[in-house]
Amino acid sequence: MFPSRSAQSKAKTIFPAGNDPRRLRSDQALLLVSASEGDANMLYAAGFFVPDPFIFFQHKRKKYVVMSDLEIDRAKKQASADRVLSLSLYQRKLRKMGRPTAMIDILDLLFRERSIRRLVVPANFSALYADQLRAKGYSVQIKRDPFFAERETKSGAEVKHIAESLRVARLGLEAGIRALKRTKIKRDGYLYLDGARLTSETLKTAVNTTIMAQGWLPSHTIISSGNQCVDPHHEGSGPIKAHTSIIFDIFPRSQKNGYFGDLSRTVVRGRASDKLKDIYAAVQAGQQIGFDMIRDGANGKEVHQKILDLFSARGFPTGRLNGRMQGFFHGTGHGLGLDIHEPPRIAPVEATLKTGHVVTVEPGLYYLGVGGVRLEDVVVVTARGNRNLTDCPQFLEI
Repeated sequence: MFPSRSAQSKAKTIFPAGNDPRRLRSDQALLLVSASEGDANMLYAAGFFVPDPFIFFQHKRKKYVVMSDLEIDRAKKQASADRVLSLSLYQRKLRKMGRPTAMIDILDLLFRERSIRRLVVPANFSALYADQLRAKGYSVQIKRDPFFAERETKSGAEVKHIAESLRVARLGLEAGIRALKRTKIKRDGYLYLDGARLTSETLKTAVNTTIMAQGWLPSHTIISSGNQCVDPHHEGSGPIKAHTSIIFDIFPRSQKNGYFGDLSRTVVRGRASDKLKDIYAAVQAGQQIGFDMIRDGANGKEVHQKILDLFSARGFPTGRLNGRMQGFFHGTGHGLGLDIHEPPRIAPVEATLKTGHVVTVEPGLYYLGVGGVRLEDVVVVTARGNRNLTDCPQFLEI
């Protein structure tokens, strides 16, 4: 969980990437206005889920949240802030002054009270608010993600949160595998469960209900099969045939702390073709390259290229074939935390991995007429290598 109010004094002061806190001016503040329910930066800053937009700002190393009467008592208990300010109090102040009580007026009053004239905001900050603030004479500097540099390097507590979400992802996967094991293969080539054709939707129900029973939220769980697998983000639909690849990609999010897990496995109910077995072995070997190379100081681009080179050497090229991208045409990995996709990336872009980064390792190969294979584990980067947080076996045939 996030720090309780009793632990707030121990919480780190947070600053956006590229800003040295020693160089921030006394008239400068960090500002976010959004709902932490859907904004990972706000969730990281304020430390608790709120469904509606609210104000967070940080000035002179102190963190403030401005809350409505609906949320203020909960914020006093749960928010990782030095002060919880009342929105309705500031609205009353403005009315006494004969001024409007719109968001821009509340921000203006908050900042004038503290002699703040310069603001640093994230890239997704409201363009309307930015224009209104500038019109009132404020300097508004936009910083791209990672807005909070500390988000890239996970603490021990954050690593535990992610590992717990991975445990729940495995429970969901196991529920899907159990359902697959119960299926029967009929002469028409399809899988049948309890007398009806098995569908991706049926498997997703088994996976997602298991995840929800643990107190986590599934979202857009991927269970695709056959040629659907060649589109890596195809969520999967319709009946599933025997002897074909089935990709599970499961990424539950904790409702308590907001951290994601991310797990992919590829299986076949029945017998895999020799070609699919070769692809599976190549993807396993590619993932092993990731495990071997990922460490503090490693270049993500080099890791990705090594895997591409291996696939090509094994006869699995990447490129456009019959009008479709086939082969290995997505990144090897991405950061994982309060967002399902965070920096750094392990892909065809320069990125230096550092101790404390938590990244996925998920190479894949996809070919029409054969199917697709993706295997995904999550590792935490260490000085000498990495530690796999995913406790889940790999097997192809069921």
